[in-house]
Amino acid sequence: MSETELLMATDVSRGLRRSEQTQCVLTTMLDSPLGRLLAAATDDGICLLEYTDRRMLERNLATMRRRFEASVMPGQHEWLKRLSDELAAYFEGHLTEFTVPVAPRGTPFQERVWQELRRIPHGTTISYEELAARIGQPTAVRAVANANGQNRVNILIPCHRVIGKNGDLTGYGGGLWRKRLLLERERNQPR
Repeated sequence: MSETELLMATDVSRGLRRSEQTQCVLTTMLDSPLGRLLAAATDDGICLLEYTDRRMLERNLATMRRRFEASVMPGQHEWLKRLSDELAAYFEGHLTEFTVPVAPRGTPFQERVWQELRRIPHGTTISYEELAARIGQPTAVRAVANANGQNRVNILIPCHRVIGKNGDLTGYGGGLWRKRLLLERERNQPR
């Protein structure tokens, strides 16, 4: 059993049964051209989309469990099905805007940053400095970069569209090679 499966199974062993929770976070694995993804959803929307080889995955699952005050377990949900369909269309070059609801939970500052990330048009990039200015805190570049790095809903909240001020690719939890491929794919798709 992998660490991720063990982490999800511990909720059940602790007696956190689905019927005792106000809500449950359901997870599934999705394949993509960039590798396997772990997706999670609540009734509000997608709350996690992470590469399974990301070193922060277990920590992000623990944070998600704490923020949602819910058990995390494998299962199916209508939002996970829609996500699977939309990701397939995205990677095939037929989708530039996702419609599946996104429901991340973070600090108010993180959520402001994540909301602004969703406003970056498909196929374009901005700098961390510009992102900070867009949320009305031009001196908070480091805090914005940190919030960007805490995004747990990759691709849907397009943190990959933020680059260094000089145009260099910087920081991406899934690896710079994935960031490069996502940006190339988006630039080459019709808008």
